Amino acid sequence: MSFHRTGRLTLASLALIILPAWAQAPAGTRPSPAERTFTHTLDNGLKIIVREDHRAPVMVSQVWYKVGSSFETPGLTGVAHVLEHMMFKGTDKVPSGEFSKIIANYGGSENAFTTYDYTGYYQLMSARNLPLSLELEADRMQNAKIPADEFKKELEVVKEERRLRTEDDPNSLAYERFTAAAYVSSGYHNPIIGWMHDLDRLTVEDVKRWYEQWYAPNNAILIVVGDVKAQEVFALAARYFGPIPRRATPTPQFNREVAGIGERRVTVEVPAKLPVLYMGFNVPGINTAQDESEVYALRMLAGVLDGGYSARIETELVRRQQIAASAGAGYGGFSLGDTLFYLSGIPNNGHSLEDLELAFNEQLARLQTELASADELERVRAQIISGIVYQQDSISSQANQIGRMEAIGRSWQEADQMVDKLAAVTPEQIQAVARKYLVPARRTVTLLKPQPL
Repeated sequence: MSFHRTGRLTLASLALIILPAWAQAPAGTRPSPAERTFTHTLDNGLKIIVREDHRAPVMVSQVWYKVGSSFETPGLTGVAHVLEHMMFKGTDKVPSGEFSKIIANYGGSENAFTTYDYTGYYQLMSARNLPLSLELEADRMQNAKIPADEFKKELEVVKEERRLRTEDDPNSLAYERFTAAAYVSSGYHNPIIGWMHDLDRLTVEDVKRWYEQWYAPNNAILIVVGDVKAQEVFALAARYFGPIPRRATPTPQFNREVAGIGERRVTVEVPAKLPVLYMGFNVPGINTAQDESEVYALRMLAGVLDGGYSARIETELVRRQQIAASAGAGYGGFSLGDTLFYLSGIPNNGHSLEDLELAFNEQLARLQTELASADELERVRAQIISGIVYQQDSISSQANQIGRMEAIGRSWQEADQMVDKLAAVTPEQIQAVARKYLVPARRTVTLLKPQPL
């Protein structure tokens, strides 16, 4: 393989580059993100999404595979994450460990991530090095080597990662048990990194099968954002990825959760410094909601509770009543399957986990009996809008936003519609979802009760 040696840009040279006319134009006259986003699909099924952003001579290139840890079968947990590690172990043309070195030699950075719903790989580089990025990714999409000796070493790395980040961290351990109790029938029941007993029995053949089963162009999305031209990206993608044949892949199932038939409670008793409370309610996500407006109402509800200094949890529980040293709420509605509306917190000195749980329940009851105020909703909308605007400052954030939507079977265009849909949410809709979903039958509570260190 002859990699494209297209040179590097220094910070000094970046400063001398003249921005294109559209980037210098007043904000109101610039092309919108949607007007600068282009889509194309190769014959082998690889979907390509390009967003032109010419403010700086850099680009981010990402390959998203539509498979994550929730696709794993019992006894095989952790395989998706282990394969992510093994994807850096080389091909016939790129020796083990050289992928990262090549990117670094050209002044770029790279990494990868595994989630419940998808697995992604990315490089952030000078825009002139896009051919190199695509050439490397296309090579490992079809030619990744997964040698047994490298697998054994990397598996130990993953096990140590689990020990450090979960088993030796009381909060992470409690959260893992919380999600395992909250998700009964869903693939979200298992931790992304896998259970240790499954990692102990994982084989190199398991990892190879996962690679052969899911890493196909028709199960992937290529996203490029930066100082590029869409048609040139499409041509480069056809050159490097086009020859890779499509393969039959399993049909993924949405992670559906069985109906709640009563509250679930878990107590975690391990050495720890502070007590922690986790509370979650099984709720639909964007793919499983019968009425999508409920997803936006739940998002606004989370913002009313936890949307900054003036939100209810911070105002009432942390500052005024001083029941919580810290606390928050959230809702990840843009997921492949059913998800959680959750609250978490650490009680303040002189207050117990039970005090904090009671305070949370009082806040939820208030949402069910009283309408949120217009001022509260306006504050949440303003925060969400500002977050979306600030995202446009980063090409990586823009690419991630596109990828997160596309990888769960949605459209990147929905992100542009989010503000309008949130703005349409009424106080009555927030109250309705609170009454429907934030009920004991859907509730899981986990208490971390510290034991002597």
